[in-house]
Amino acid sequence: MTKIYITSDHHFFHGNIIKYCNRPFESYQEMNEFMIDTWNEIINPEDIVIHLGDFAFRNKANLIRPLLNGTIILIRGNHDTNVVSEDGFIIIEDKLIINNMILTHRPMLKEDIAEGFVNIHGHIHDKKSYEGINMSVERTEYKPVLISDIMQHYGK
Repeated sequence: MTKIYITSDHHFFHGNIIKYCNRPFESYQEMNEFMIDTWNEIINPEDIVIHLGDFAFRNKANLIRPLLNGTIILIRGNHDTNVVSEDGFIIIEDKLIINNMILTHRPMLKEDIAEGFVNIHGHIHDKKSYEGINMSVERTEYKPVLISDIMQHYGK
């Protein structure tokens, strides 16, 4: 049975993100390997992962994508400017709305979130979200999270 997961801000190949966000890795190679292994332990080939942006650094998304299970819907982040669908992604440019969740890369302003909706986003890494739910890997133990578990485990 297909499951749907959400994650954000892997920054594969981005060595400086380790120090910027205090990630527990010695090198980007170690980080990449850990995140690939963690992803594939959770995600089956038939699953869908909605990635909220900043998948990889330095235009190297095409090197990581073949190593990951599942179909990946990528909401383009500020580090994904050169990612193309031929790299193996379904690309969304702005936002995706599922039920009462507005999925974006950057957090939305409170006044832009319709009543009854919640903004699920990335971009702010290890920081707590003021107006939504931050799904950056630093907040989720570097694991994709089942969409059905987000409100229960990460909601306010």
